[in-house]
Amino acid sequence: MQGLDYLIIGLYFLIIFGIAAWVSWQQKGKTKDSASYFLGGRNLGWFAIGASLFASNIGSEHLIGLSGAGARGAFPEAQFEILAALILLLLGWVFVPFYIRSGVFTMPEFLEKRYNKGARAYLSIISIISYILTKISFTIFAGALVFEVLIGIPFWTGALITVIATGLYTVFGGLKAVIYTDMIQSIIFILGGLAATWFGLKAIGGWDQVILAIDQNHESADTFMSLWRNKDYPWTGVLLGAPILGVWYWCTDQFIVQRVLSAKNISTARKGTIFGGFLKLLPLFIFVFPGIIAYALSQTEYPGLFTIENPLTGEIRSTTDAALPALILRVMPVGIKGLIVAGFLAALMSSLSSVFNSTSTLFTIDFYQKWRPEATEKELVRIGQIATLVLVIIGLAWIPFMRALTEGGGIYKYLQSVQAYISPPIAAAFLLGILYKRINGRGALLALWTGFILGIGRLVLEFLEQSHKIQIESASLLGQLVHMNFLHYAIFLFVVSIMVMIAGSLLKAPNFSPNLDWMKAADLDQSRKWSPSELYGSIALVIAVLAIWIYFY
Repeated sequence: MQGLDYLIIGLYFLIIFGIAAWVSWQQKGKTKDSASYFLGGRNLGWFAIGASLFASNIGSEHLIGLSGAGARGAFPEAQFEILAALILLLLGWVFVPFYIRSGVFTMPEFLEKRYNKGARAYLSIISIISYILTKISFTIFAGALVFEVLIGIPFWTGALITVIATGLYTVFGGLKAVIYTDMIQSIIFILGGLAATWFGLKAIGGWDQVILAIDQNHESADTFMSLWRNKDYPWTGVLLGAPILGVWYWCTDQFIVQRVLSAKNISTARKGTIFGGFLKLLPLFIFVFPGIIAYALSQTEYPGLFTIENPLTGEIRSTTDAALPALILRVMPVGIKGLIVAGFLAALMSSLSSVFNSTSTLFTIDFYQKWRPEATEKELVRIGQIATLVLVIIGLAWIPFMRALTEGGGIYKYLQSVQAYISPPIAAAFLLGILYKRINGRGALLALWTGFILGIGRLVLEFLEQSHKIQIESASLLGQLVHMNFLHYAIFLFVVSIMVMIAGSLLKAPNFSPNLDWMKAADLDQSRKWSPSELYGSIALVIAVLAIWIYFY
């Protein structure tokens, strides 16, 4: 890193804070309105929504985790990104009409309208806990790794600075500041990923040299870049299990759905999801491929590429999760290197700012407003800002614990496996709540808690066995459940949740609200009529996904 690189990074921070300050100034006098602070005033366009869906989702854990997957030969991890494109179509065509018509701020609020207060409380609590223990902590960890590898400062110092900076502009700007900065940041790290691929190929001598290095050095060279032929990711799990995780994350998670709730109308929200779907095809090319190139370089030009030395203690460790930052450090020219580092920081800040805003919204609307229904709009915004500051503190407290995750690599797979244990019952509650009127609050609560017990139970047993505290016989029923592929376990949880939900609902009368009737809403709300651009865009996106699946078979 040279002086010019640091200058570019500094200019980037000035631009981001300038945008946040401008948005905050524009909202002066409007921040008393909680809809303005939490949902951007519900008047954003499709481009801003699509870019924010992409930028909010892509964080440092993706840059680090997906490039690490490419370096390890875990190519099917890209399936989670590719499938997201199709799940976003489901969000736009099926879920969005319900959400916008119901006028809700949060997903738990929607569950209360569909079921009862118990369902709302369950999702609020689970969402906040999952945000703190996964999104915030993992994003801080990945960002700290970037600082350690690229800039050479201690692991936690860079994370400390970035978390505080992100928290500040999230507090003062609200969702609109988050979304507008997301637009800038998404452009930066898309160009950064493309640049990493270009200069990496230039350093090794072209794609043919990458293939040659894989063929000569990797024991599974024939399946190194296969989306389907990988024993850790069976095709049944990919096609049937991964979409369950996708429905939970893309269609029911406050962190993501809050973007479409800020749309001018349903048509704008749907166009935003289609645009976001096309953007979700990019991570394969701008994150996974640089990881593959980094592996090839580690076998040829740069042995020990994945080795990290702690600048304070001199401790040396090796992890494939360092693939992308290590590649940037070795192959990028001065100036462009600074721009790419700014892109990494953009991804970190984008994810953190989004989760800070979404979690503060959940706390404020689903807990504080319930406790103090007489609270003014100004008071709600102030509590949201305080909640964001608390999240910053909690995130910092988790930094030391994240150091343990650097061993060996595999952050992205770990994230997906944890989500596989908590998402199926929530996905089932939303899907059946929309598609099957007979489901009621009793059935939903039974399924949510049954799925929670089975999911957390698997997670605890898996941890105890990996830490050698217990040993479970694979031949037993319990052993089969614990050792089952995590995507297959997601299918199992989803099926059990549906069965419990239906059985529990049949014991009591349904409680479906007429205002949430999908077909009736279609008749009453003319804005839900689709346009040719929405239809053709959706078809083109499906064709693009099929083409990628076939090419990388």
